[in-house]
Amino acid sequence: MSFDYIVTEKQGHILKVTMNRPEVYNAVHSDMHHEMAQCWDDFAADDDLWVAVLTGAGDKAFSAGNDLKATATGGNKRGTPASGFAGLSSRFDLEKPIIAAVNGFAMGGGFETALSCDILIASDNAKFALPEVKVGFFAAASGVQRLSRYIGRLAAQEMLFTGRTITAQEALELGCVNEVVPHAELMDRAMAKAQELCSVSPSAVKATKRVLNQMAREDGMAGSIGYSREVIADLSKTEDFKEGVNAFVEKRKPNWVNR
Repeated sequence: MSFDYIVTEKQGHILKVTMNRPEVYNAVHSDMHHEMAQCWDDFAADDDLWVAVLTGAGDKAFSAGNDLKATATGGNKRGTPASGFAGLSSRFDLEKPIIAAVNGFAMGGGFETALSCDILIASDNAKFALPEVKVGFFAAASGVQRLSRYIGRLAAQEMLFTGRTITAQEALELGCVNEVVPHAELMDRAMAKAQELCSVSPSAVKATKRVLNQMAREDGMAGSIGYSREVIADLSKTEDFKEGVNAFVEKRKPNWVNR
């Protein structure tokens, strides 16, 4: 199946998926969310595909996250699919592993998309942030839940409340990426890791991830991500929410009013 906003390529048992909107740093809007959801559905259904590698087009960005210009201009009318941001953040039935090859900055929903993968390999020029609070949002696409589980609540709170950016090396030290490699070696390393996963039993890997998915349901992650959708819906009714989006589009400092 061909797509407009992502590029897919099969290499043996590996599916390579590239988010392909480099002109907006691979920011995700409604149509792209739904394309990615379809891509992961197809991946799950194909018995010949065992592992996926997800990356972004270009050298600058894995993904800038939510396309705020599309949000401001009504271009996100379709919303996100039931499986969440990039078709991944609320998906707890996919039993095949996905490797995130983070080739540049991963901001907001872009970072949440990477965190929704199973193994994160970062270029040494990658940067990460959940900066939603700077534009009147919060990390509602699983960032709150996943980051706090990966690096601990105390460290996560500081990042979530300030929206600050961290380097690939700090991400490695905190524990939210598995490995940092020179930029020129990123895709080779990600594909080598995918081949390593293909060398073991795909049935056993799926069984392992099935248990991990169940753990996420039982420890409340899935329910908490659902609750985040309710909270972001309430937040979207505030003046600060509207101001944050408008200030971003108009390239000015927001004027917060706390209501």
